[in-house]
Amino acid sequence: MMNLEWLHAPVAALDAQMHQRALQHQMQLTKPPGALGRLETLAVTLAAMQRQLKPALENPWIAIFAADHGVAAENISAFPQAVTGQMLANFATGGAAISVLAKHLGARLEVVNLGVVNDPGEIPGVQRVWIAPGTANFCQQPAMSAAQLAAALAAGRDSVQRAKAAGADIFIGGEMGIGNTTAASALACALLALPAEQLAGAGTGLSADGIAHKAEVINRALALHAGQAQPLDWLRCLGGFEIAALAGAYIAAAQAALPVMVDGFISSAAALVAVHIQPKVRDWLLFSHRSKEQGHGRLLQALAAEPLLDLDLRLGEGSGAATALPLLRLACALHGQMATFAEAGVSRA
Repeated sequence: MMNLEWLHAPVAALDAQMHQRALQHQMQLTKPPGALGRLETLAVTLAAMQRQLKPALENPWIAIFAADHGVAAENISAFPQAVTGQMLANFATGGAAISVLAKHLGARLEVVNLGVVNDPGEIPGVQRVWIAPGTANFCQQPAMSAAQLAAALAAGRDSVQRAKAAGADIFIGGEMGIGNTTAASALACALLALPAEQLAGAGTGLSADGIAHKAEVINRALALHAGQAQPLDWLRCLGGFEIAALAGAYIAAAQAALPVMVDGFISSAAALVAVHIQPKVRDWLLFSHRSKEQGHGRLLQALAAEPLLDLDLRLGEGSGAATALPLLRLACALHGQMATFAEAGVSRA
């Protein structure tokens, strides 16, 4: 197996002193204490993450990891597998939802091709970090070899390193891969000891019969790989390259003191893996939205997460996280730019 020791390197600690200073600053602003609700707590949390009294989010980094899944052979998606490779060019040329969001947010968008069935080859604007043309069908064998798992995790770490080098102040991870709600559901079932019927959802638009079939496929996979004890083993057996890359990115971001905005169901499954590997990673995760996917609420509950939005989104691509980013920016602006009672000459109760 390739070296995975980096996964267990210490996670950065939040600045407890700065957290307290930011709380005290909030108490001085011209408003009743707590009147801005979670916008206040978000700003205080970001102050502790960034180790500065007045945090700012000026350089967001969005990384989209794309990969195919062997379990697509089980007919668990409403879309053909060719879509994954086709979407790579759409990301790069600005036609995808996340491309539009990144442009309007002034965010750096990185697209990483980890391995798709219909390989488009080199595409300008797409990082090619080729592992294989998709994972194996996990109903028949483990989705990944140990070396493939290590490479996928490292791809996420390397994206975070590029983000840090570029001066990023928040990391958003997204994914693209036909079949990845099945992989994410299977992983969540394994880590939470839940049956597939409680977590399998419509994904790209399955009917009730399609969801039932998807649950049956997941239960078969869980039975085949029963006995795994470690989260990395479950990730190797049931995950996808892009899910592993997200998990690696979340761990690396926490190690590098880089705040993370988690997207929807698949990204939350990757976050669950990351937190099972390194529990303190949770301190660095902010959760953007509650998706339409059936199992997302259970994942959020397991992660003790309170998402910012509930808009019935289920696209993936990091789109929900990008949509929530303006709320974080507003929280920072209010925290940093509102006058204090003393500055405004306003009497306090």
